[in-house]
Amino acid sequence: MDVLSIFKDLAIIMLFAKVFGLVARKLKAPQVVGEIVAGLLIGPSVLGFVQQNDFINVCAQIGVVILMFSAGLGTNLRDLLRTGPKALAIACAGVAVPLVGGTLLYQCFYGFSPWGSEKFLTAVFIGVIMTATSVSITVETLKELGKLKTELGTTILSAAIIDDVIGILVLTFVIGFKNPDSNPWRVGFNTIAFFAVAIVVGFVIYKAFQFVDKRYPRTHRIPILALVLCFGFSYVAEHVFGIADITGAYVAGIILCSLRDSDYIEEKLDINSYMIFGPIFFASIGLKTDVSGITWDIVLFSAAFVLVALSTKIIGCGAMSRLCGFKGKDTLKMGVGMMTRGEVALIVAQRGLSEGMISSVYFTSVILLIIVSSIATPIILKLLFGREKKSASD
Repeated sequence: MDVLSIFKDLAIIMLFAKVFGLVARKLKAPQVVGEIVAGLLIGPSVLGFVQQNDFINVCAQIGVVILMFSAGLGTNLRDLLRTGPKALAIACAGVAVPLVGGTLLYQCFYGFSPWGSEKFLTAVFIGVIMTATSVSITVETLKELGKLKTELGTTILSAAIIDDVIGILVLTFVIGFKNPDSNPWRVGFNTIAFFAVAIVVGFVIYKAFQFVDKRYPRTHRIPILALVLCFGFSYVAEHVFGIADITGAYVAGIILCSLRDSDYIEEKLDINSYMIFGPIFFASIGLKTDVSGITWDIVLFSAAFVLVALSTKIIGCGAMSRLCGFKGKDTLKMGVGMMTRGEVALIVAQRGLSEGMISSVYFTSVILLIIVSSIATPIILKLLFGREKKSASD
């Protein structure tokens, strides 16, 4: 591999990702959407400035592991444990209904297959992509409306966190079944064993980090050791237990999320992620997206994919929130607040591509879902809360 061509590729990726990320942000869309579009533009499908290679693939994989570690690190474990059964029930419904909806959607388009077949697993994986929730846009909207600290706002935030944890577990199971030698009992045992070991070892590691953090607060050794933990757990998760490396990274983040300097660790890791690995990962999604393979069938599937993904979150989370005691429009607000998708959906899709479970052409559907949900969610929430204010003033 030519080192000079790697430098050229990195320069092009980082420049285009930054420019298009800023344009996306100006248009009130997630910055990652701009970075994906940049990858699509400079990739073989359009301009052909950058070609996929092993170096970019490795950097993208490092990027996704760091992103999942940061997601775990940003989890508020106390809020997660304090929310009780309401958020858990809503999160479970927010995973189950889209999972079933996505599976049935794929089968309606491409035919029903027997349980355990490769085509059936692809259908299930389409459902797994739909389970992810990204509430960053919802949080900003609720902040702007002054509703973030209400019971509704807190429940949405907590349910979204639990939603992603359950989604990662489902992803772990589905990838485990991809192995022809696997069986439900083995996959289940490996997953339970990993989390059991993670709880015990994680507690010891947390106490060790607490000791180091107390003696050397806000020093560079803390984020360096945290990164060691991230990569170590990623390796152990996949190599020893046979589950997704991103699951190990996410758990490593949760282990350290209650540390006093967790925000400092996140701040230092974000420098690497924001400047190098993050843009490469999101641009690589665009590079992998096969525009030439898009047919009217895929366009129709993408439209249906977006509609099913949005409606199943609203139906699942909204219906369960009503059973949990929320009334009237609050159930609709709950469903709408949970329907945004972002980085986790992309990470899951990328994982499916690397495992050979889906084709790169389906990234089009995922990207479209992120764009539509990111634009629609704040508009609908503002309309719902706006009508509430208007009724109160009348």
